[in-house]
Amino acid sequence: MPETNTDVLIGRQDEMRRLDTLLRATREGRGGALVLRGEPGIGKSALLRRLDEVADGFLVIRASGAEFEMELSFAALHQLLAPVTGQLSALPAPHRKALEVAFGLDTGAPDPFLVGVASLGLLVETVRERPVLCVIDDAQWLDQASAKALAFLARRVSAESIALVFAAREPSLLPELDELPGHSLQGLGESDARALLAEVVRAPLDERVRDRILAEARGNPLALVELPRTAGLAGMAGGFAQPVSVPGVVEQSFRSRLELLPPAARLLVTLAAADPIGDPGLLWRAAELLGIDAAAVAQSVPLVEFGTRIRFSHPLARSAAYRAAAPDERRRAHEALAAVTDPVADPDRRAWHRAQACAGPDEQVAAELETSATRAQERGGVAAAAAFLERSAALTVDPAQRAERVLAAVQAKLSVGDFDTAADLLTTVRTDDPSQAAKADLLRGRLSFVRRRGDEGPTAYLLRAAAGLAATDPAGSRECYLDAIEMGLLLGGLDQVVDAARKAPHADAPVSGAAAVLSGLISLVGEGHQAAGEILRPVVGDADDEVWARRPSLGFMVATELWNFDALNGIAARAVAAGRESGSFHALPIGLAMQATVSAHTGDFGAAMEQISEEEAIADATGAAPLVYPRLHLAAMRGRRDEAIELFASVEHRMSLSVQWATAVLNNGLADYPAALAAAERAVEYGAVGTAGLALPELVEAAVRCGETEVADAALASLRERSQAGRQAWGLGVEAYARALVTGDESAYQEAIALLDDSALAVYRARAHLLYGEWLRRQGRRRDARSALRLAHESLSDLGMEAFAERAAGELRATGEQARSRTSKASDQLTMQEVHIARLVADGATSKEVAAKLFLSPRTVDAHLRNIFRKLGLTSRRQLRDLPDIR
Repeated sequence: MPETNTDVLIGRQDEMRRLDTLLRATREGRGGALVLRGEPGIGKSALLRRLDEVADGFLVIRASGAEFEMELSFAALHQLLAPVTGQLSALPAPHRKALEVAFGLDTGAPDPFLVGVASLGLLVETVRERPVLCVIDDAQWLDQASAKALAFLARRVSAESIALVFAAREPSLLPELDELPGHSLQGLGESDARALLAEVVRAPLDERVRDRILAEARGNPLALVELPRTAGLAGMAGGFAQPVSVPGVVEQSFRSRLELLPPAARLLVTLAAADPIGDPGLLWRAAELLGIDAAAVAQSVPLVEFGTRIRFSHPLARSAAYRAAAPDERRRAHEALAAVTDPVADPDRRAWHRAQACAGPDEQVAAELETSATRAQERGGVAAAAAFLERSAALTVDPAQRAERVLAAVQAKLSVGDFDTAADLLTTVRTDDPSQAAKADLLRGRLSFVRRRGDEGPTAYLLRAAAGLAATDPAGSRECYLDAIEMGLLLGGLDQVVDAARKAPHADAPVSGAAAVLSGLISLVGEGHQAAGEILRPVVGDADDEVWARRPSLGFMVATELWNFDALNGIAARAVAAGRESGSFHALPIGLAMQATVSAHTGDFGAAMEQISEEEAIADATGAAPLVYPRLHLAAMRGRRDEAIELFASVEHRMSLSVQWATAVLNNGLADYPAALAAAERAVEYGAVGTAGLALPELVEAAVRCGETEVADAALASLRERSQAGRQAWGLGVEAYARALVTGDESAYQEAIALLDDSALAVYRARAHLLYGEWLRRQGRRRDARSALRLAHESLSDLGMEAFAERAAGELRATGEQARSRTSKASDQLTMQEVHIARLVADGATSKEVAAKLFLSPRTVDAHLRNIFRKLGLTSRRQLRDLPDIR
């Protein structure tokens, strides 16, 4: 679609200057991305063509979204990267395999963001020779997997000679594109529109006709070109035409030209429109099958360029051609394309064409689509699987089989975030099978949870599913009740859920797994910790139990409730290992957040920062919100007042319980006991499993210091119930020093120190020494107090618990001894990401390996390293390895 034949696009000088600036920066190693947005015909494609012409010295690689290919995962990415796949051998093996799997060259299940990392590596290898310009037209039609990978790329090229320019309709309906820098193209001004019209229509033009064309086109360049063709100049002269839709009139122009073609030519154009690959070999074989002499017919077909690739002159021309075809013509085209598509090399595309060729239900094709869905899921193409399953269900006759396929499609739609389609599909499920009905309720519950709306809450659906399975599938019923309890812990309403679970029929005396956890949680709510502990203790003590593999978050909360530190550590480690093994960027961040929380409670703040940094890198790469709670635990333990308060204030609206606990810890460290008391009381009042229990020792300490004897006694009793239920050194030791605070019993302090004599519990052992030293000083035993406080101060300082260390220093000064100054750590001067990079490099990782782990380019890693060296006064990686507090 030419806007003009002149060297400069009329009315687009500002846009060209912006694109020139992007190219100039990219040549200098400062790449970037730009999304050109606008209505159809506004000139996006013309700008991309002009950009291609002026990109001197660039390797230009192209892709185009296709409306009829949106369900095929990584189709657009494969199209873009095909010219540079010769560099695949230079990638690390996992990245090379990720791309090979994504492009159908190998089997497996890559995550779109691992593919994004590999794509970045591939382009980084390519720019060693010359800068790269990626041009992506019709981005509104990108398949979801490609959109995620390309958006990831676009956010990671700022330190590379790589530019990405997208053209997309507005709105694009792709949130990945909305996050990128963009520019919206407006219609041409009147003078520019007149100039373009003069270029298009060289003959003398009646002023009334010209004014009518300008009014109807509203500055849209493609409309200015096509309106005279659609209505004809004479038809515009009367000035009585009704206002028109620009895309509509442009598409009508294309249709009008297609209608003039003979039947064979129209069918050839329909074939080209039905196959967005643009492979001429495939097209010629399909044409031959339909009896079309393609070589002869192609010469007279407008709007389509038959070359080394089949290209339409404009995306609207493709959609016009496809929609203009009669339904039986479209089916014939898809049937021919299916017949010539290789069933071994490209079975999914063949199945899709066969499905489009169906005029009614067809079980054979439905089964093929189901098989394609399985393959798509194995390749990480959940969006494609969802589309295949949805179409498979539509072609299925048997009601039970159809319900099963619809439910599978709903599950896939939920996985890719297509909640509206999932909800619509669920309304079509009609089944008398209790198992299918329960599965439908499970999916309704999950849909209600993610949408946070609906006539019933998520737990109501899960409880109905559990009740429906009770008679036929007791184990499945228990799993549903356990899921409902976990959701009740997250959303509230736990008592209601447990009450329903308690009334349900269950097998006698469960001894392990989900049944034991369900029974234990029912006992916890109804009978208290002592009864629950007898049931839960064995399964919580086994971090490898499959119930925690499926529900690590629930396991983490229950282990905290029973003060089982080994279980916390084991569940977190297993969650991280499982996330890494599966490549799941949904599961891995949860495991990393758990592991960072454990590290914070052991006092290994460097490891906690590293784990938080990796989790935040994944969140940034995937566009998800980072998990905040490990940062709260770390901030509370470190005790940097201003830094912690700023963080607490920023997340209090969504992490109230954790913020109250963290505030209590911080203020106990700062010796602001009234503030600690108020926060701890609020945390305990919320009563959730896990964090509320952690708040009890903070409440005891603050209440004792504030003279609130009754509050301290009640909190101690509740803490004792939990620690006795768990029977673990962590809980028993913390309860011992809380008891010593309330009773003033010296042996309880000594008992606490002995119980906490474990390197993993260093934070709590140091606090026990501090409390003991403070009690000794108040007893007038200054010499003994100095010894305990000196040990506490050294331990707290070495750990980096600054607020508690300063409190210990103050107490030590009160005994007449000056506390030694804390030696600044290298990590104190670095951001979390810099700490992570420094630790990885200190362990011997190369810039390329660090880049792959943190979803950065190697050049960005090198820039971070220069900052690290500057802050620490270093000049080499070897010096970094010699810093003990980094490693």
